Amino acid sequence: MPYSIASAPSESAAHGHLEFLLKLEPQGWGAHLGGLRRGARVTVDGPFGTFVLPARPSETQFLFVAGGTGIAPLRSMIAQAVETALPGRLHLLYSARTPADFAYLPELRRLQRSGRLELALNTTREIPRGWRGERGRITQNQLSQLVEDPATLCFVCGPAAMVDEVPRMLIRLGVAARRIRVEEW
Repeated sequence: MPYSIASAPSESAAHGHLEFLLKLEPQGWGAHLGGLRRGARVTVDGPFGTFVLPARPSETQFLFVAGGTGIAPLRSMIAQAVETALPGRLHLLYSARTPADFAYLPELRRLQRSGRLELALNTTREIPRGWRGERGRITQNQLSQLVEDPATLCFVCGPAAMVDEVPRMLIRLGVAARRIRVEEW
């Protein structure tokens, strides 16, 4: 089964391990991993694919759009950008079903408080009283507030419908298709 790596390359090199974010569903994704415990050793092939942060991108504006566990590879890229002091502005629009479903939220909020990441949260289902983030599916208006320059390099990872819709919205906002990278699962 393919899974995205959530740890940044610099973190993996420093600590000697890979981190994965998995949502275990009894009859679906990750069901075969239900018996694993923290610290268990597993065999991994790869990594494979091209959904990575370029080492020296020409862009200085970056937009990461995550849905659910699609945050995993984007968290890796954001952490690598911060660790290597990549010049530019980092924006993350993160959508999850409920506020409890946001993985890495304390870390993301620390990056936001430090001024290294602009963070926007969006919930699609259960919305508790006092929720201050956006509600419903990601909209073009939300994206327009995060795309300050059409030369923004965009990364999108999440559910199929989101990965299908968000790139079309970004193109309507003037972002060239070659600057939109998607990871599908």
